[in-house]
Amino acid sequence: MSTLLVSHPACLDHQTPAGHPERPDRIRAVEHALEDEKFQTLVREQAPLGDFDTIALCHPMDYVEAIKDASPDDGLVRLDADTVMSPGSFEAALRCVGGGVFAVDEVMTGKVANAFVATRPPGHHAETARPMGFCLFNNAAIAARHAQTKHGVERVAIVDFDVHHGNGSQDIFWSDKSVMYASTHEMPLYPGTGARSERGDHDTIVNAPLAAGDGGAEFREAMESVILPRLVEFKPQLLVISAGFDAHTRDPLANLNFVEADYTWITQKLMEIADQYCDGRIVSLLEGGYDLQGLSRSTAAHVAELMKAG
Repeated sequence: MSTLLVSHPACLDHQTPAGHPERPDRIRAVEHALEDEKFQTLVREQAPLGDFDTIALCHPMDYVEAIKDASPDDGLVRLDADTVMSPGSFEAALRCVGGGVFAVDEVMTGKVANAFVATRPPGHHAETARPMGFCLFNNAAIAARHAQTKHGVERVAIVDFDVHHGNGSQDIFWSDKSVMYASTHEMPLYPGTGARSERGDHDTIVNAPLAAGDGGAEFREAMESVILPRLVEFKPQLLVISAGFDAHTRDPLANLNFVEADYTWITQKLMEIADQYCDGRIVSLLEGGYDLQGLSRSTAAHVAELMKAG
């Protein structure tokens, strides 16, 4: 069984202001890393457009329309201090949604073992009806909900190792016992959510915050003592990964000290759980990662491990 790589050139057309960390070069860095010979067996597909009804699994339709209407004909428009749209942003966001949904379909129907979706803008800060933190639609949340509505998956777990807490994913699934959201992240750091005490209405929100300066040892301890045991208890039938690589020691937006080996390790651990409960089914979606070298090397480590499935 093979690993699927989903991307689309439209993701380069989401423009941000000069000096903005979430820039098209992020996708170029990932694509360049995955051009290496060892990735030649990846199944490569372009992300289809996500449709409004699919987005509405997690966001109100009037919110979807509002984002569409905010899209400028030229120049840039700011949705908040961090989040901007250019003329190409809306299509890029639709490709992100469509890529995640397509990856779920391919994994759930057994066409591939697992998938990595290399698209932008990221998604995990997008709340039910609020864009923020570079994010327009919550790609991981939509992928999880699509797996439930189309494929009848009863329990989905989203594991988020981005350095920033996925407040949007937590918001969307706060009162939903069928989706577990589990996150490691630096605190205090944007957006200020993700305390251990934030557990959701059904104890299916699992936060394991890390402190500035923490590295692989603290990350592994948080995963092994807090998150991985809860995943085993939850017994998900699909594992969705919010794969942010901005906890890398080189990243300019945070103060954690992960290295490539840490991303290899957590990918291995999550694959073991997926093998045990999900028939190996994993859909991983790119979130953050703003140092191009750290991003490309970490993504390569993550995808190389995914390719060992089956």
